[in-house]
Amino acid sequence: MKATTANRQRGLSFSNFLLVAILLVFLAIFGMKIVPAYVEDRTIRGILETIAHDPEMQEGTPAAIRESFYKRAMMNNINVVGPEDVVIQKLPAGSLVLSVKYTVKIGLVGNASLLLEFDTSSSRPR
Repeated sequence: MKATTANRQRGLSFSNFLLVAILLVFLAIFGMKIVPAYVEDRTIRGILETIAHDPEMQEGTPAAIRESFYKRAMMNNINVVGPEDVVIQKLPAGSLVLSVKYTVKIGLVGNASLLLEFDTSSSRPR
């Protein structure tokens, strides 16, 4: 019997396999550099939400709120944002809204960098 084109082997050639493997490695390295910044942002958001919903902080002074943020940030090894960067808003309904804006610069390769801008708040805009 003769082999038809339907019976021929299919798949990646070695050179295509290498290109796909190199692309996957670069994507993995890129992800490993970016994911920690988003994890840190989620931690900062959690700290802000915890402070904003703390009954003791509802009537606290800005200095006490910033001190609470500083202590929680130090426990979580957060050093991209300081207590002086926290914007405190007390709403008429008696609720507290904390927000912070910051940027993270991540070196990729050589002189190429990625700049991530975060605007984190203790409450979602409605």
